[in-house]
Amino acid sequence: MLTDSQPLLEVHDIHAGYVTGQDILNGVTVAVHKGEIVCVIGPNGAGKSTVFKAVYGFLPVRSGRVLFDDREITNVRPQDALKAGITIVPQLHSVFPDMTVYENLEMGMYLETDKVRVQERIDYVLDLFPRLAERSKQAAGTMSGGEQRMLEIGRALMWEPDLVLMDEPSAGLSPAITRSIFDAIGRLNEEIGLTVLMIEQNAKQGLSVSHRGYVMELGKCTFTGTGDELLNNPEVRRAFLGG
Repeated sequence: MLTDSQPLLEVHDIHAGYVTGQDILNGVTVAVHKGEIVCVIGPNGAGKSTVFKAVYGFLPVRSGRVLFDDREITNVRPQDALKAGITIVPQLHSVFPDMTVYENLEMGMYLETDKVRVQERIDYVLDLFPRLAERSKQAAGTMSGGEQRMLEIGRALMWEPDLVLMDEPSAGLSPAITRSIFDAIGRLNEEIGLTVLMIEQNAKQGLSVSHRGYVMELGKCTFTGTGDELLNNPEVRRAFLGG
């Protein structure tokens, strides 16, 4: 992994919340360098998903800054975050169940009017995920949970993003499928330099595949370090890794 001195994404001291005067995020600072996988862990209610919503423009940032590729994107509209090069894989299944795998991938470039480029990207994603290529004409809703998650990741890659936000990629998946999804994330990072910021309840799996990580509690980052450092931190182990 090559790490530039300037982070690709800088979330600096942001405060945000759903109700005026009641912040969920209380001065969160997170950085992601190009080519990194960064994992944010923490208990339910810590504000992890709220960070994504603030970065992507779904939730207003009341103070602090969000920079992407050294450009100000604080309170950007979601469609402009997409155009800037950020895509998102949401926690809840988001495939269009009655549409085919191919049609779902097309939806990943709904803002693109160049049909040749859309086809090139579909071919690229299907080459990355042979399982999806085998099922390109199959209705997405008939696939397994793991295959649907794979399709969501593939759809997020359609726009040729500089950064992919993944909100609990293991949510609702069996341990075996979870391992395959994390293997795929690691492979994409190694093969195409995919940059990922993920939120993950499965702290061990998430940190194991990540270069760096953050621990969030009560709307703040309380620990940061490499994936290995956090996996071996006694306090982190007691709180999130079962000792």
